[in-house]
Amino acid sequence: MVPSAPLIRIGTRRSALALAQSGMMQRAVAAAMDLTLEQVVLVEIVTTGDRIQDRRLMEVGGKALFTKEIEEALLDGRIDIAVHSMKDVPAEQPPGLTIAAIPEREDARDAFISKDFDDFDALPHGARLGTASLRRQAQALALRPDLNIEMLRGNIDTRLRRAADGEFDAILLAAAGLNRLGRTEAVRQYLSVDEFLPAPGQGALALQTREDDTEHAWIAALNHAPSALCIAAERGAMVALEGSCRTAVGAHAVIEGDALTLTTEMLAPNGTARWRRGGTMAVADANLTDPARALGEHLGHQVHVAAGDQSVAV
Repeated sequence: MVPSAPLIRIGTRRSALALAQSGMMQRAVAAAMDLTLEQVVLVEIVTTGDRIQDRRLMEVGGKALFTKEIEEALLDGRIDIAVHSMKDVPAEQPPGLTIAAIPEREDARDAFISKDFDDFDALPHGARLGTASLRRQAQALALRPDLNIEMLRGNIDTRLRRAADGEFDAILLAAAGLNRLGRTEAVRQYLSVDEFLPAPGQGALALQTREDDTEHAWIAALNHAPSALCIAAERGAMVALEGSCRTAVGAHAVIEGDALTLTTEMLAPNGTARWRRGGTMAVADANLTDPARALGEHLGHQVHVAAGDQSVAV
């Protein structure tokens, strides 16, 4: 018997973390649609961001380099769903595409990893801290201006190996990726959200489709409304702050009881200045995506006005 063609094709980056995340979504989509895994297949796509490992993203085009080729495959009809890490998704969607679902968010915090030191405060004067994130750089320098920030790109295994080999005194990674890969044994400390406000959307996944292809059971099954609401607020702030790889921007929303609380900030890349605002909205009613986004835009605009032009890396 000739095997049937796959019914749903999921586009993913080729890294171990991307494949782990997309594999989770593959199983969830198959269950929601009552399909086998042979009918929901992963299509691996190498992005420009994956190919360039020796420079900061802001030097070569920004974080859209992790999504561009996958989005092109979606628009061309070569795949049906794209799975992205939400923090890699630019503020504006390309024409014809939409974020159809946001699954329940993982841990949004940053993780401190070191061979020799138990926590961030234990780092000695002048320690070498590895990160490619301008946000993490600025936040670390705001607390410890003595640190030497060194560029660290590559997949999670590569970064963990370089830290274990002593190339850095410590590195910072997203806790969510370590959790999804089962590498939490490497974590020495989960960093305070107050001191290291996460990137907008950190810890969340974005399931992207074509705008004319959203009538599927998996969308309602996989979309986690509280997570989606928090992400709407954070991405609203990102839009107002022009969040990119050239600006050090953080935003984090939480829902407690009937209230959503959003905190957002922008920092000078060298950590010498920090502008932060917070706000709250009631979430007892349904259909609050637009108000949540508006809250983010409002707070982000306040931060942007306060920061002026002092927050952009050159």
